[in-house]
Amino acid sequence: MLDLNTIWFLLIGVLIVGYAILDGFDLGVGVLHLFTKGEKEKRTNLNAIGPVWDGNEVWLLTAGGALFAAFPAVYATVFTGFYLALMLLLVALIFRAVAMEFRSKVEAPSWRNFWDKAFGIGSLLPAILFGVAVGNILRGVPVDANGTYTGTFLQLLNPYSILIGLVSLAFFVAHGAIYLTLKAGDEYRDQIAAKIPKLWAVFEILYLVATFATVYVSPFLFEGMSTSILFWVFIGLLLAAIGNINVAVKAKKYFLALISSSATIAAMIGLAAVGMFPRLVPSSIDLRYSLTATNSASSEYTLTIMLIIAAIGVPIVLAYTFFIYRVFKGKVVIGDESY
Repeated sequence: MLDLNTIWFLLIGVLIVGYAILDGFDLGVGVLHLFTKGEKEKRTNLNAIGPVWDGNEVWLLTAGGALFAAFPAVYATVFTGFYLALMLLLVALIFRAVAMEFRSKVEAPSWRNFWDKAFGIGSLLPAILFGVAVGNILRGVPVDANGTYTGTFLQLLNPYSILIGLVSLAFFVAHGAIYLTLKAGDEYRDQIAAKIPKLWAVFEILYLVATFATVYVSPFLFEGMSTSILFWVFIGLLLAAIGNINVAVKAKKYFLALISSSATIAAMIGLAAVGMFPRLVPSSIDLRYSLTATNSASSEYTLTIMLIIAAIGVPIVLAYTFFIYRVFKGKVVIGDESY
């Protein structure tokens, strides 16, 4: 039977998966916006994610709140060590949101070009920084016996973590392109669809390179992994999802392609979780100093109360998400009230 610590490890993983799937595609759309030329196409990009982007980020806030409540030592260590990176991330997300609201307020080309760049860069930086953060966690963070972060900001920008940042960027862009095929008009949709195989190929190459790099950099993640049933489940899901994307795009079954790309990110995070468990923050100084689901957890009483709150709150978030996407389903129609 699962104990409370394991349940919360899984719940935080589910929240991270939900955020990566939902905000992943709108970050990808934002990066694609940097390379979009026509005004109609740019407005399509903005209105494709305009009604949903803020709801998508609720998943990030929920994951952060859950981490704070369930594993406060992990929250403290990660936010201390990654402070400057998180501030940069916050500034990027603020500029991204402001750009969406301000761009349409003035029709001057220079005004719109400025906010187009702000929107694109505000999407590009988070897409990379989230991957860099994950790369550092997978690699191991310099945490001492007291659970204190002893590294510097520049240590976070190591080659392996930057590689994982590029993997996340490549995935989000391909994921965003797939989402756009569901929202764009026929001509723009066909332009985007034609780029998906190339975008997906870039991701596949980077992911393959990152996998070999992970074996070298973090061999502890693979200890006993092959004996886990979950490992083979996620491997099977990953291979099936990746293999189906180009097939679905070629058949113009774009929703199926989006399901497959969503399954891909879920499988990747699942594989990482299998390798990490029970560690939440591996220590690069000594694995015995790692913060785990046991030594960094709140009291059993706190975990129980939070589980009750989660049992009420998570279904509400799911229902809200389903409702919003149902209301705003279908192609983007540009009107006077559009971005």
